[in-house]
Amino acid sequence: MKLHLITTALLAAFSLAAHAVTPEQEKAFVESYKKALESNDAKALVAFLYTDGATKETIEFFTMMQTMEAGKKVASIELVTPSAADMAKYNKPVEMPDGKKYVMPFAPTKQLVVVIEEKNGDNTSKSTTKNPIGEKNGKLVIPVPVPAK
Repeated sequence: MKLHLITTALLAAFSLAAHAVTPEQEKAFVESYKKALESNDAKALVAFLYTDGATKETIEFFTMMQTMEAGKKVASIELVTPSAADMAKYNKPVEMPDGKKYVMPFAPTKQLVVVIEEKNGDNTSKSTTKNPIGEKNGKLVIPVPVPAK
């Protein structure tokens, strides 16, 4: 019985490792996102969203959020491990204005931090966005919350 459990655990670990995203895939994800953002490619930005199980309204909201900074110059962009506080926030049900609770469809493992800096004459403004990132089917995506069950 113990041998069976150990074998099962090892197979599961190897299966997860076989599907883990590589540093090269992470770098390609960041570069693709930056290119889509700076070139105002709304279709490419929306393609980063993982929408399975999400409501139409939630998808529309996240689509709008994805494209808000489109066309602006990226001052910095990086894929980081989220803080404990951010992880807790991502894994906690959130009540939306419609009164329903929403959760992530799967646990994010990374966070995309994008800093946009705009100069307008003598004024400079900076905005930072943080998106949860997870792996689904061997691909890095931005999960869109789904209704909690």
